[in-house]
Formats: sequence, C-alpha cells, structure tokens
Amino acid sequence: MADERDELDASTDFMTLVDDEGNEHMFDVLDAVETDDARYLAMVPRYEDPQEQLESDDELVIMKVLTDEEGEYLEAIEDEAEFNHISAIFTERLQEDYDILYPDEEQAEEE
Repeated sequence: MADERDELDASTDFMTLVDDEGNEHMFDVLDAVETDDARYLAMVPRYEDPQEQLESDDELVIMKVLTDEEGEYLEAIEDEAEFNHISAIFTERLQEDYDILYPDEEQAEEE
C-alpha cells in the first residue's frame, strides 16, 4: 500500500486508505512517533463487524508519513534498519496496552 493519500493529523483515530488497485482499507491509528527525520504511524486494520475485530490476529502496520506539494501521504518503510528501529520504538510504547507476539512466538502458539 505504498503512496496512499489521506488527510493526516494528530487527532486522527482511524483512517481509510486506498491501495494501488483502488480498494479501501480502514485502520485504527494506535500511536505516532516523530523523529528528527520523519513521522511514523502504527495502525491495525479496522473491521466493520465487531466480532470479526475481536477474533482477528491483527498485525501492526507501520507506515512513514511523507509530504510533497500535494500534502501528506503514507509510504511503506523500505529500509530494514529504519523499520527495525521504528518498530522497536512502537513495540516498547505499545506493549503495556497490547499483547505483542513476535513471529517465533506466533508459531509456538499454533503448535
């Protein structure tokens, strides 16, 4: 979902993003982090059916907020070191409020 455009501000609790194929996806914004270089959002998918929301094993989606002459937009973090650094910040900030499972832990739970 690179290069989605939407109005972004600090009061946003959820947003609808449009992917490259024109499909809309709703996300709850859990947190935002601003560094010297950029701003980042941590989000999880939002479902219309509350039961589906409860039953889902949502993956945290971390996007970089970029700005151009048309305004702000979101882009996937391509650099692995940057992604690892930012995801560690979000993990530390969110772990008190959310159960965070790492890929190895998810596989162990399934067995």
